[in-house]
Amino acid sequence: MSAVRTRWVACLGLAAAAVVSACGDGPDVPVPSIETVEGYFEISARSSVSLRGNVAEIQVYQSADQLRRGGSLWARVGPYVYLFSDATQRLFDEQPGIGGLRVVTLTPGGAEIARATLPRGALNDVTWQRALNIAGRARRDGTARPSLLEELVRWGQDHTDFEYSSEYVRSR
Repeated sequence: MSAVRTRWVACLGLAAAAVVSACGDGPDVPVPSIETVEGYFEISARSSVSLRGNVAEIQVYQSADQLRRGGSLWARVGPYVYLFSDATQRLFDEQPGIGGLRVVTLTPGGAEIARATLPRGALNDVTWQRALNIAGRARRDGTARPSLLEELVRWGQDHTDFEYSSEYVRSR
């Protein structure tokens, strides 16, 4: 009985070592440079990219005219237009050091309108395709069909961590 117990303990020890090895920190994956992240997106002269740890943050200015005409719907949809894009999907696929992407929309005067963070791995192949379809339809036809913008907002709220400025979006 003692030999069986010794083999059992040895097997458990090997299994535990394998688990620790597999779950260990592993090699560090470098975070890409700001310039590399910028290369994935069409960034205007007033917009900016920064890194907060391994989360890339894009600050985008939203036109006052858009906010006047579209009100709180356009205030809420702003970050999702950028987050659910081919550029974001490529960034996550090609840059394993990026842990997430945050988009912050700002007024022309620099006041924050909204922010949303999409963590790496929040979407799989199927949900990425759905996100790209929803966002593509919203970008193409959202002005004529605001329900498409609402659908993008709902999708974004279901898959990101988000905050809206109370100045532009009333709490529900």
